Amino acid sequence: MRHLPVETTSFVDRRREQAAGRELLTRARLVTLTGPGGVGKTTLAARLAARAERTFPDGVRFVHLAGLHDPELVPLAVADALGLHDHSAGPPSDALVAHVRDRKLLLVLDNCEHLLPACADLAAALLHGTAGVRILATSRHRLGLTEENLLDVRPLPVPDPDGDLSAADGYPALALFADRAAAVVPGFTLTAGNRAAVARLCRRLDGLPLAIELAAVRMRVLGVEQLLERLDDRYRLLTSGSPAALPRHRTLRAAVDWSHELCGEREQLVWARLSVAAGGFDLETAEAVCADGTSVRREDVLEAVAGLVDKSVLSREPGPDGVRYRLLDTLRHYGLERLRGQDGDEAATRRRHRDWMLRRAAQCEAAWFGPGQRDIVARLRADQDNLRAALDFSLRAVGDEAPPSEPRPGPDVALAKRRPGPDDALVGLRLAGTLWFYWHACGAPREGRYWLERALAASPGPSSERARGLWVAGLLAGCPEDLTRGRRRAEEARELALRLGDAAEAAHAEYVIGVVRLFADELPAALAHFETCVARGRVPGQHLSLVGLDQVELACALGFLGHADRAVEVCEKTLRLCEEHGEEWVRSYVLRMLALAHTVKRDWPRAERYAREALRLKLAVNDVIGLALTLDLTARIAAERSAHERAAVLLGGADHAWTSVDQGRWGSETLNSARREAESCAVRALGRAGFTSAYDRGAGLTLTELVGHALQEPGVPAPRTPESSRLRLTPREAQVAELVAEGLANQQIADRLVIARRTAEGHVERILNKLGFNTRTQIATWVTAQR
Repeated sequence: MRHLPVETTSFVDRRREQAAGRELLTRARLVTLTGPGGVGKTTLAARLAARAERTFPDGVRFVHLAGLHDPELVPLAVADALGLHDHSAGPPSDALVAHVRDRKLLLVLDNCEHLLPACADLAAALLHGTAGVRILATSRHRLGLTEENLLDVRPLPVPDPDGDLSAADGYPALALFADRAAAVVPGFTLTAGNRAAVARLCRRLDGLPLAIELAAVRMRVLGVEQLLERLDDRYRLLTSGSPAALPRHRTLRAAVDWSHELCGEREQLVWARLSVAAGGFDLETAEAVCADGTSVRREDVLEAVAGLVDKSVLSREPGPDGVRYRLLDTLRHYGLERLRGQDGDEAATRRRHRDWMLRRAAQCEAAWFGPGQRDIVARLRADQDNLRAALDFSLRAVGDEAPPSEPRPGPDVALAKRRPGPDDALVGLRLAGTLWFYWHACGAPREGRYWLERALAASPGPSSERARGLWVAGLLAGCPEDLTRGRRRAEEARELALRLGDAAEAAHAEYVIGVVRLFADELPAALAHFETCVARGRVPGQHLSLVGLDQVELACALGFLGHADRAVEVCEKTLRLCEEHGEEWVRSYVLRMLALAHTVKRDWPRAERYAREALRLKLAVNDVIGLALTLDLTARIAAERSAHERAAVLLGGADHAWTSVDQGRWGSETLNSARREAESCAVRALGRAGFTSAYDRGAGLTLTELVGHALQEPGVPAPRTPESSRLRLTPREAQVAELVAEGLANQQIADRLVIARRTAEGHVERILNKLGFNTRTQIATWVTAQR
């Protein structure tokens, strides 16, 4: 699995640091790259991780922390990077340790300096609770653990401008300048005539990579000598100010200040306003955040963004919907400082950002019951840091970004605190509730609970937003020890919604109450409950997903109580609703219920056919809990058809799948009955030793391999699975498959790889044929499953 940042520029070798870093990673479990801002810690960490990837069988995970400001989100961000869909009620670090206890992987924690205590606590828990996890951190300051080994990342060495420069091409600082200058002045190279000036310039910039890159962009309009002369003027002006500033801090400040002054007035304003965006963002977000209708119009933003990309202030990167942009952390803090110097502009800008994220979330919710679910998930995951920033703005004081002890570029700013007003808190609650489908369906229940509990506490007054927040919190309380709390939240939501006359939120709350009854094994009560909900029909404003899920749970209760024919009838009706809208997530549950109903009828061929269809779809939408439960059911069917070894393999894989959800299985006795019956039947047929051997094989398979095994007909050779097909992909096809998974269209793939569009199309066609797929979405799903 590869979760490393995409390199958008060439990497200038740091042979000494790379060798030292590799050596440290072979003997130390915690290595921290330290150094000043702009020195290249993140780039070096990504390169070290890429080079070490083969030595970690369970992969490398890269966790971006720059966009986080709440320490409590650190373990949640790591869980997300590890693919842990944590439903547990205990401390998140405990779930993380349990998830990786038997794995050998490298975890990269990038930009720890503003979250040092949280990062140190998490690192300590992982180091003490596992044997195979190693951590590579980047931070301006050490984490302070006894196990920590430090690698000081120093500025790039620069030769003496007045010395022998015959071998100057071998100095990374000069090579970096030449590389970046050639990007804006094609054909630029180091020559005998310019080496001394370039060396003097790099020395003036203290060999700081970020400062060198910002200066090199100016080669578009200035020669090296002019560049050096003007930078000297800027440097003298700066150092006449604060003599207390660190020399390298003054240098970086000089470079960033100068880049800022060479931006147009509108570009400067857009830079400042974009500093409220966390992580990456697309052009639509930039337009919504920066355009206020007066100083910046919407149509002005594209030109300003293009100018900032041209000046290397913004970096350009691929995203699920096309191009996205990112401010380096150093430049973002500089912009934020500028924004805070403008009275009232920070709060107004953050509010525009928050309102835009609410609008985007509402658009995604409205489109959720439809054909674009996987695209919606990809879009929201790309915007995850922005969603967190929007929620954080609404629920606490503005300007709480505590600067690290080493100053950022620019003087410290006295930050005026503003407690969130009732309107902001209510909007935050609305945003957290609007994202119910993301928290619930896309594997983020722990984070959803965190934001909802904060939002409910901040907005205690009666409102439709609170009614929704209550039932969503109840829905996310999915583990046994939280069932009582979940029911209480849902009942409170129903009572409030009825008091407010909000029929839709009352209906949503009714769904959660029924689900809790199912999980509590109150089957007759759950059946009566969902019969009433389905007979009532859809109320105005009720989300179609929850209408469909009412019917799914009705079929579930009918099936478990033995009313198989009625369950099939309900499922077929729901299936038509899903197919009419091109929906996949609810449809995968319907297919599983059809498999359950035919299991009750002991119609094993039909039960297996529906279970296989459900598995395919659940793998496509990455529904891990649904996969595990469907694997249990498939194992039961296999055992009944005398495929006992296959049943044992599937049970081992299903139990292993649960480890990415929680430390152990949860759910009602009835819900887990298929697993118990499958194991009992398989053990009788194989004996305990034979069962254990097959079970262990299944536990060692990836989900993709496991589903491939489950799709094998009894007595028929195993079909070609994505894992075996991967061996048939050429290196170029594997590269194209990764780009398809990033959401790039054929022309974008061609541009990235510098090939003809027709060639890119040919690669995609061959990938589809080799993997036995029909759509690009299936390729993306397969790549995601490999990860």
